[in-house]
Amino acid sequence: MLGTSPPVCFVLAADMARARSFYTDTLGLTETGEDPFAVSYDLAGTTLRLTRIEDHQPGPHTVLGWQVTDIEAAIDALAAKGVQMAIYDGYGQDARGVWTHPGSGAKIAWFHDPEGNNLSLTQAP
Repeated sequence: MLGTSPPVCFVLAADMARARSFYTDTLGLTETGEDPFAVSYDLAGTTLRLTRIEDHQPGPHTVLGWQVTDIEAAIDALAAKGVQMAIYDGYGQDARGVWTHPGSGAKIAWFHDPEGNNLSLTQAP
């Protein structure tokens, strides 16, 4: 039923000005609209709504990720904008924060937005 309907993604933020700056300026996403509740972005044809929630508390798991062709280049571009990759105890990530999936060989790295939302990069094997 919904398989042919375009999805909409939501990322929550308490401090909209800070979050908007991160998604627009740091990540370089293109804003497509704004209303009293959210700022919308185009994510390669999918809509992302950065939505203000006054008492937002981020969860511990990834809420949004990007498939990239070169994870090292993506990490370098984010690092140049001041973004640090997250390192998790016991995951066996390399010094740059990249974890290699033992079965598939996919490479994954995580980082956080200013609200503490967990975001990721994935490079297919």
